[in-house]
Amino acid sequence: MTDLQETTPEEAAAKAGVLIESLPWLKRFRDQIVVIKYGGNAMVSEELQDAFAEDIAYLRFVGVKPVVVHGGGPQISRMLDRLSIPSEFKGGYRVTSTEAISVVRMVLTGQINPQLVAKINAHGPLAVGLSGEDAGLFGGRRRGVVVDGHEEDLGFVGDVVHVDPAHVLDQLEAGRIPVVSSIAPDLDNAGQSLNVNADAAAASLAAALPASKLIVLTDVAGLYADWPNRDSLVSSLTSSELRALMPKLESGMIPKMQACLDAVEAGVRSAAIIDGRQPHSVLVEIFTERGIGTEVVAG
Repeated sequence: MTDLQETTPEEAAAKAGVLIESLPWLKRFRDQIVVIKYGGNAMVSEELQDAFAEDIAYLRFVGVKPVVVHGGGPQISRMLDRLSIPSEFKGGYRVTSTEAISVVRMVLTGQINPQLVAKINAHGPLAVGLSGEDAGLFGGRRRGVVVDGHEEDLGFVGDVVHVDPAHVLDQLEAGRIPVVSSIAPDLDNAGQSLNVNADAAAASLAAALPASKLIVLTDVAGLYADWPNRDSLVSSLTSSELRALMPKLESGMIPKMQACLDAVEAGVRSAAIIDGRQPHSVLVEIFTERGIGTEVVAG
């Protein structure tokens, strides 16, 4: 006879309480599309990678339709260093040369994407890897950045200006979890790839699907109204309140909060930034009353 650890009535009641707390959110999000932007420090730790894969599989098994969009800044930097290709940043954007865009494409689509798909598929044949270059999913245009009043060239860096979600919707209809790498073909230069910001790409895809919620994983607890005062963490705010705050934000937070703002203003019901360093933060955000991080809603 197998020796099982006995669960006390109190422990059993606590577990039941957690499950019951999730019931309203299971009702709300069942059959709904949720776009999750995955990247940064949440990618670096093996433990956090495994926890994220479990979260995504869990969402699928309880009837939510997750879509993952990923970047890969730390891995790209490591590969460029290994190949002795210089890394330069202007205005928070990586300057992407002809050599660098080949590395970006290789790391995102050839390394990170299949690794993440494999981790999710450890829980069942659910995930499928896609690139923003597949079936016209993303279309991009090159962009520069203004630094100290001057326009600076960024090389093969672009914005997502067109989204055709048909391929992603087909995968969702088939019961699969699309995992999308943030590379886009250049609409003005056939055959050329562009490095696009994964936060912005996730927001564009969330709006096009349309998704019920956008979640952006980051490496802070949420949005601080008065950084570095940790008591100024904002748990929720409206899109108009966020727009008023944008000029005061730290440069590293601006792309993530801009993605949330763009998604909500395009019709996504809510968007949130959460701390990807916390295991299972995706489940906490979706299935608990208080959530985690900072949520943006229309208003």
